[in-house]
Amino acid sequence: MSDKDDLIYDEDDSVAFIQNYLPQELKGKFSNDDINYIVDLIYEFYESKGFLDENSDDNAEIDIDEDELIGFVVKNAQKDGVGKFSPEDITFIVQGELEYCDSINMFD
Repeated sequence: MSDKDDLIYDEDDSVAFIQNYLPQELKGKFSNDDINYIVDLIYEFYESKGFLDENSDDNAEIDIDEDELIGFVVKNAQKDGVGKFSPEDITFIVQGELEYCDSINMFD
């Protein structure tokens, strides 16, 4: 059994982590639903890039282009009419999600 099987990603913990990660001026700007939606877009991006492919090499280094990821999230949020969030605001959620994943050793 690999360490990856022990991975426990919890959506509620992720949202709470991100809400706590946001700078003071952004606290209260995003609902939990907004954050869940944006996190879903992050994983849509990962999937579109093949990062979540089960057949990929587990030891391969994944290089995430944060600017490309943020652009993807902003474009899709605008297309879906979900909030009028600036790229700067979304950057904090993306970074918060990356930090949460790091805190549970998701990328190790």
